[in-house]
Amino acid sequence: METKEPYISVILPCLNEEKAIDFCVKSIVEVTSKNNLDAEIIVVDNGSTDNSQQIVQKLILNYSNLVLLHEPVKGYGSAYQNGLRNARGKYIFMTDADATYDFEDIPRFIKKLEEGNDLVVGNRFSGMMESNSMTFSHKWIGNPILSLLVKLFFKVKIHDIHCGARAISREAYSKITLYTLGMEFASEMIIKSAKAKLKVAEIPIKYKMRIGQSKLETFSDGWRHLRFILLYSPIVIFLIPGMLLFLYGLVSMFVLYIGNFSLFGIKLYFHPMFLSSLCMILGYELIFFTGFSKTYAITHLGDKDKFVEKLFKFMTLEKAILIGGILTLASLIVFISIFVGWVENNLSDLNQTKNLIIALTFAIIGIQTITGSFMLSILGIKEK
Repeated sequence: METKEPYISVILPCLNEEKAIDFCVKSIVEVTSKNNLDAEIIVVDNGSTDNSQQIVQKLILNYSNLVLLHEPVKGYGSAYQNGLRNARGKYIFMTDADATYDFEDIPRFIKKLEEGNDLVVGNRFSGMMESNSMTFSHKWIGNPILSLLVKLFFKVKIHDIHCGARAISREAYSKITLYTLGMEFASEMIIKSAKAKLKVAEIPIKYKMRIGQSKLETFSDGWRHLRFILLYSPIVIFLIPGMLLFLYGLVSMFVLYIGNFSLFGIKLYFHPMFLSSLCMILGYELIFFTGFSKTYAITHLGDKDKFVEKLFKFMTLEKAILIGGILTLASLIVFISIFVGWVENNLSDLNQTKNLIIALTFAIIGIQTITGSFMLSILGIKEK
């Protein structure tokens, strides 16, 4: 006999929350009952070593709509992905099991979804945050900077991308594929929703002092968020700076090669060409980093990019090795010709510094092309 699907599913990831889990579950039951919301409550235990599981098991005896799931793989994202896979509600509300969020806001989130939004995220920075509920580094450094990056890179008008209180329709969730297992899961959900053209909204919410000990690791969790954001925005981070550096290096090297110029009365010989060479090499490396990031995102994180996919079909590993080989071989020929000329001149001084700089630059770029193409080919192998 099939059971009726609930209207909403409330998911609480739980890791050693014995001090707050009882309050959270009872508060959610009270709010959903008061607002006539047919709800299931899913607690996903992530390997608690305190009494959290026992408390939930006792609560299940009183609340038939309460479910306890076990997620052996540690991580904020792991717990949520387990809960999301098992959620049966038309709408899904996500929250923390530490009593920091006001569960009276649940109807407001659901109403926003009913109005046609796909994802609704809370904004803790709307003036209703309880004093000392968030550390200085999180409140004034981490959250604002990372939220700003997401707004700039992905055009999402969300001021608090790390807010743990959010709601998503099950239909919208089926349109995005989430992979991350840690705290960066919060960023991934918003970024993937933006890339899928889902309608994302936010509402101001209260935020209170947590009950129990925080599990957040300021630097490691912050870096995981930043790493994921950079991985999904290589055009801004790598490609544009890389192309600018490479083009500057190429043009300036050509200009310096064909003539000697003066700047503020100082004669410029070959010395500035070393800077041109450095810019070309660094720029070319950044361009390859763009390829690495995009390829990994496509093959391992469910991203889609038609341009990159077409580029892979056109520029095969064999073609890239051929181009890199030609550049390296041409540079080697220049080196050999200079060496032969040096020997023929009885090992005397030769004015070949400019040619040596160019040969060295293109030899490095040729080797970068060969090795980078192999790396792209490896990253391009999709997992089954």
